[in-house]
Amino acid sequence: MFLAHISEDGLREQSILEHLKGTADLACRFASAFDSGDWGYGCGLLHDIGKYSDGFQKRLHGGKITDHATAGAKELYQKNNYVGAYCISGHHSGLLDGGSAADTGGEATLKGRMQKELDDYQEFRNEVTIPAFKAPPLKPLGKGGFSLSFFIRMLFSCLVDADYLDTEAFMTDGCAGRGKFDSIETLFERLYLYVESWLKNEELSTVNGRRTEILKACLERGKEEQGIFRLTVPTGGGKTVSSLAFALQHARKHKLVRVIYVIPYTSIIEQNAQIFKEILGDGNVLEDHCNVVYEDPDKLNKIQLAAENWDCPVVVTTNVQFFESLFSNKSTKCRKLHNMADSVIIFDEAQMLPVNYLKPCIQAISELVYNYHSTVVLCTATQPSLQSFFPPQLNVAEICPRVQEQYDFFRRTVFRNVGEIAEAELTEQLKEHTQVLCILNSRKGVQRIFGMLQEEEGTYHLSTFMYPRHRKKLLTIIRDRLDKGLPCRLIATSLVEAGVDFDFPSVFRELAGVDSMIQAAGRCNREGRRQKETCVTTIFTLDKTEENHIPQSLKLPVSISGQVAETYDDIASLEAIADYFSRLYHFRGEGLDAKNIVGQMEEGRRSLLFPFATVAKQFRLIENDTTTILIDREPEAQLLAERIRRGEYSRQLIRDTGQYCVNVYEQDFDKLNGAGRLEAIAPGFYVLRNKEQYSEEMGLQIQVERGEAVIF
Repeated sequence: MFLAHISEDGLREQSILEHLKGTADLACRFASAFDSGDWGYGCGLLHDIGKYSDGFQKRLHGGKITDHATAGAKELYQKNNYVGAYCISGHHSGLLDGGSAADTGGEATLKGRMQKELDDYQEFRNEVTIPAFKAPPLKPLGKGGFSLSFFIRMLFSCLVDADYLDTEAFMTDGCAGRGKFDSIETLFERLYLYVESWLKNEELSTVNGRRTEILKACLERGKEEQGIFRLTVPTGGGKTVSSLAFALQHARKHKLVRVIYVIPYTSIIEQNAQIFKEILGDGNVLEDHCNVVYEDPDKLNKIQLAAENWDCPVVVTTNVQFFESLFSNKSTKCRKLHNMADSVIIFDEAQMLPVNYLKPCIQAISELVYNYHSTVVLCTATQPSLQSFFPPQLNVAEICPRVQEQYDFFRRTVFRNVGEIAEAELTEQLKEHTQVLCILNSRKGVQRIFGMLQEEEGTYHLSTFMYPRHRKKLLTIIRDRLDKGLPCRLIATSLVEAGVDFDFPSVFRELAGVDSMIQAAGRCNREGRRQKETCVTTIFTLDKTEENHIPQSLKLPVSISGQVAETYDDIASLEAIADYFSRLYHFRGEGLDAKNIVGQMEEGRRSLLFPFATVAKQFRLIENDTTTILIDREPEAQLLAERIRRGEYSRQLIRDTGQYCVNVYEQDFDKLNGAGRLEAIAPGFYVLRNKEQYSEEMGLQIQVERGEAVIF
């Protein structure tokens, strides 16, 4: 008997045929979500036929490593089935670049791999028959190249997830403990029970009445046909619960299997996920982001396992995780892709879709809707002008009733543009307010203004140079002071603009993108307890004669916002928002696909040579490399540091440690490391050696000189 696996205790064996059929059945089920079950089955049946070689059978008993992934790919490649060849050849190492006809057997490309000499695996023919493959059931968008490459990605996802799951089932003897989530119907019933009493409110003159109107519209529009929707709801309109209501109603109507929330900031994820868990039950909601901490790190549970492939009815994740997975070539990241089919995908804060990669992101969203039976909702208070970027086959429909009227009703603040102002004058104006929020564009600006106000009672500073657990503690203190009417002046970067439910009577915002300024205004009179006219959001620019450097990424948004402010009396109007995004996207031009990712994939339509590995390296939403620094000034952080020093490593340990870490860019890391302030405790992982370099008020201080290095 030819074997695929032997259990760790050596007592159980799985034949190759058992593994091939188990993987094929799972891949067939997964690919059936996009009408391609035969493709999933065929790839699963052939993916490991290279294990029929003597070399692999010896490998199972300690022999040398041998290539078993190329054999099935060769069989399909010889039949001009490049699609299956890509999937099978990459099911361990990742999707390969297509390469060129000149590539030899040593090249890490599909063309190269097809030239590789393999051990004899022909014994597979005694047990396995190569099945027929129908034409892919694709409706091409654009030139068709991107569509076909996307199909390969989705099929690859089905194969690698099926392979992992069948292997896991054998190795654990069927005791992995996956699944057993509640149905979409059950989740909808819980949601409806949660909001049922709200639905009786028809008083449109009240905040709750307006929120109910939007909620009712979401429940009703959820019954409509699948496609792309906008949910344009002003701050305070209750879009979190309303969007969930639409999603569950829609999933229920169209027999969809999950709801995926894609959110730019982990702070919003944690907040939204907590609401969803309260409504739907903890075990039905997966948070997939860097800060999530599981209750029992020593025991794998179904939610932890679901993080590997998103096999959960409600998934809450980040823009980075969602899109980088879609353009990755690695099997571990791609496992989840097939579970994006048959889903309702909600992009919360849709204006935060990555501008440098807007076109490839929109193209991927379009594929999910057009070919993979998913529905997409673009959800925000500042709706970007995206219709022109979607293919003509797809229209975007608005869910919210009478959008302009809702904006007029929910407005909580008035804008005042004071133009250029010196830092000294700004600090004097901030002193005049007992409770005030001031948001600036740069960390250095925040630190300077905070330093000038630091002696004033109740003055606080927030930035990403504070580790998450520290920031959470400060957020609690700030909210408490606001509730009690105590003096509270907060100087912060834009991290407080979304997902942080502050309610200040006054806000100052340095000129930034229109969407950022409106988000900042959402922290002013958030609960509507004060008269709108008394709650002012002041827009300003800092005196250019002073040392104020606008981050490169903000220069264009700031410039365009300045133009919009000159054109419109009200920068928060729907017209001003639409004009801002139209100008922004126009000026970006080719920069909306900075690496020409769509073009590269479209070019592959004739040769079928797609640059999967190259694009995976190019598509990085966070362009700047950062290094993680652990701040071990709290007992728990000190214990975590010791565990890492001892050589421990696990996903849960890294997640736990993340609560006490600050990520710094390369130039800042070089300053600290060059001054001897850091200790390497693991490859690429550092602890802050000098605790005085981190303060309760300011977080991590990076103003050091290399000459200050201390010899230990």
